[in-house]
Amino acid sequence: MYIDPHIHMTSRTTDDYEAMAAAGVVAVIEPSFWLGQPRTQVGSFQDYYSSLVGWEPFRASQFGIKHYCTIGLNSKEANNEALAEQVMELLPLYLHKENVVAIGEIGYDDQTPAEDKYFRAQLELAKTLDMTVQIHTPHRDKKAGTLRSMEVCLEHGLDPANVIIDHNNEETVRDVLDRGFIAAFTIYPKTKMGNERMVEVVRNFGSTNIIVDSSADWGVSDPLAVPKTASLMIKRGISREDVVKTCYANALAAFGKNGKMKEEHWMSGVDIDQSQLYNENSVLRGQQPRVETDEIK
Repeated sequence: MYIDPHIHMTSRTTDDYEAMAAAGVVAVIEPSFWLGQPRTQVGSFQDYYSSLVGWEPFRASQFGIKHYCTIGLNSKEANNEALAEQVMELLPLYLHKENVVAIGEIGYDDQTPAEDKYFRAQLELAKTLDMTVQIHTPHRDKKAGTLRSMEVCLEHGLDPANVIIDHNNEETVRDVLDRGFIAAFTIYPKTKMGNERMVEVVRNFGSTNIIVDSSADWGVSDPLAVPKTASLMIKRGISREDVVKTCYANALAAFGKNGKMKEEHWMSGVDIDQSQLYNENSVLRGQQPRVETDEIK
């Protein structure tokens, strides 16, 4: 069994859900993120967040996968301060929804003053609500941005054990682990962290506080990155225990702290009923519905 704790399923197809379920993915976490172009009004955020707590969990359930999400104002759009202020007022309406397991993904992109302002505001919100935080580290000047992200979290009094630092690489992993934060790694084809490199990270740093994810989105990415990396780890001699921790158990422990994400949600069996509708909509487009009761993964 696998958990992909960072994947943007809004951007993916039903074929991806089917392939992920067949590969053993039992649960996903979908962080709020940048859609490729700026949103221009708060209503588009509201509709997007609503889909993450409504339609997308339903769509995932049609293929036997549990869907959770993280809600936050992403770093790129924090630079539109007038809109960001409206989004900050919107966030508390969604953070209590039943499938929301953290505030995220938040942090820095270009490390501007506006990004810093709304990063800090959301960390304070996480403290108030006692929520886990999922951090997006910048693609440019990554090490400095990662160090700064952690320093700000500590400055605001967050427990590093409740903060997932994502998009790590070999340059940042030691700093993250030494400070007690959780280090997540995005496995992208040919960029960021490839699965060959991920094997060596686990070999060199072990499996404690390390998480593998795909961050698959609308770009060139792979929704099967987690099971593929797990398979490669086994082939390269990484212990089964380390594979289970990095590709399943650590994510469950990190994101399950608020009690909304529980192993019993899939371990007791998953009912698939594609005859169900969501707001009168089906994923099938006229095809014969699949109905299976208590399907054990």
